[in-house]
Amino acid sequence: MKNLLFLTFGTFLFALSITQFAMPNNLAEGGIAGLALLLFYAFGFSPAIVTFIFNAVLLGIGYRVLPTHMIYKSLLNVPLFSLFVYLMEDWGQPMGDPLLAAIFTGVFTGAGFGFIFQAGSTTGGTSTVARMLNHKFGWELTGANFVLDAIIVVVGIFIIGPLFAMYTIVALYAGKKITDYVLEGFQSRKALNVISTKGNDISDAVIRLMNSSATIYEAYGSFSQKKHQMVYIVIEKQRLFHLKQMIYDIDPNAFIVVYTVKDVSGGTFLNQYHPSQESFPTKDTFEDENFGKANDSRSSTSFDYNGPYGH
Repeated sequence: MKNLLFLTFGTFLFALSITQFAMPNNLAEGGIAGLALLLFYAFGFSPAIVTFIFNAVLLGIGYRVLPTHMIYKSLLNVPLFSLFVYLMEDWGQPMGDPLLAAIFTGVFTGAGFGFIFQAGSTTGGTSTVARMLNHKFGWELTGANFVLDAIIVVVGIFIIGPLFAMYTIVALYAGKKITDYVLEGFQSRKALNVISTKGNDISDAVIRLMNSSATIYEAYGSFSQKKHQMVYIVIEKQRLFHLKQMIYDIDPNAFIVVYTVKDVSGGTFLNQYHPSQESFPTKDTFEDENFGKANDSRSSTSFDYNGPYGH
């Protein structure tokens, strides 16, 4: 039921993007929808009819390659998309600002693609081809879809002109980013690799004072020819500055590498801190909550930290 709702909602958003933002503002789109728009601009063909015919042909080709359950969902999605386009294709009004129209086209298209992909289906057209490439060769869905869509846009230069073709590329790029966010989540977090000779102290501070989790690896520096410890930490991005400050207070010579992760699940990370907390935990806070009692064995170490999170 959830997949059906995602499929319907995503298809509606995609159709809304085509009919309310792309069509009235002379913008193209990627894939079969883009081809349908170009035929609409050139010959006045109904995008609803064109998308239905071309998608049906490609779906017939994909039947031999894609999983059966995906084909069944696409059999629902393809006529549903054409129906939504048919119902709304005369409603759109020009916005007067092609760049704004391109941005909103990308936002609604990207969100629609995200929900459709989450439902395990495709939008038909090049999305079906992208699914086949993903299924057969492991290509990234949004990346493959972007390349295939760009080919249609290049053809559109000869119909809508280079200026609107460039606006269309803006829409495609915005759509790819929004699709990534819908598929991977908006709650991006920061992961840190910290190389230090005081890995145990850093790990203890992260657990006791930041109420987060840390993993320690043994490392060997090829340049220094010395053994080190590497601490792996995942934390909310708004606490990154405070975490780095705490690490450098413990070990000014720590080597820190920070990168963004978009999907974190399992373990103890998600259970210990809620983003709605207005202030960062302090040592006294954890002692009041008896956190220290659960870590008496760790408290007996040589850890002695008196930085901004300490006394």
